[in-house]
Amino acid sequence: MEAAILILALLFVAFVALGVYVSVKAIGAAKRGVERTVTQARRTVEETTLRAKSFGQGGVAGELAQLRLSLRTSMRATQDALHAGAAEDASLSESLALFRRLSAHGHELDDELKRLEREPDRATVASLLPGLRERTERISRSAESLRWAARDRARKFADDDLDALSLQIDVEAGALRHWSGEGVPGADMRDVPDVPDTAPEPASWPEAGRTAGAGGAAGHGVASEQTWPEPGARSEPGPGHTVAEQPQAITARDPRQQTSYPWQKNTRPETTN
Repeated sequence: MEAAILILALLFVAFVALGVYVSVKAIGAAKRGVERTVTQARRTVEETTLRAKSFGQGGVAGELAQLRLSLRTSMRATQDALHAGAAEDASLSESLALFRRLSAHGHELDDELKRLEREPDRATVASLLPGLRERTERISRSAESLRWAARDRARKFADDDLDALSLQIDVEAGALRHWSGEGVPGADMRDVPDVPDTAPEPASWPEAGRTAGAGGAAGHGVASEQTWPEPGARSEPGPGHTVAEQPQAITARDPRQQTSYPWQKNTRPETTN
């Protein structure tokens, strides 16, 4: 009894621990989802604000907003391209490492531009704009170089795969059209079987009356045609043959002369009334 109670207690504790673990995991996943959603919403709001400032405001504020917008757009496009390519090409891991280092410089520049937007001394900010513009262009150019290199690599692999597939399809099409090697790429004429130009002559029928001693036909010099014997016609013995040598006809037995056996039944006469 005590053992059963102990087993039930252990099962209860195990189920409680499992429920707590699953609840913690679910809460963590929901929290990460909420944080991701909030981050995306904040990013969307910031980009919308930057677009509005770059198009609606002029001067130093509009220039700073335009620099931030171009920097963020270039870095995000490069990040998406590298992460998408790394899932299929493991050699892009080094490119991702380089992009992380470049992202550190990008975040630093973005934070500096964001601080300068709230700077009241517009003259000092205007004097810093050429250097900020050059830094933005350098970072954006490096990010674009990584992005286009990853895209060119993926396109090259796709082109190579397409070329190999096209070659295999041409070979298969040539194999399917093996009966005609002319005008078909990849077809090999050695695989085409040789077909004779003329059909073989059919076997001739033996001539009628051609026997081992057919000297009479040779004497006449004319080949006799095949004929079928007429019913009831009796064949005359040929020259050099006697009647005994000719084949005898088989005649049917007379039923009245048949020998009766004791096991056979006698035919009963028909009675008439």
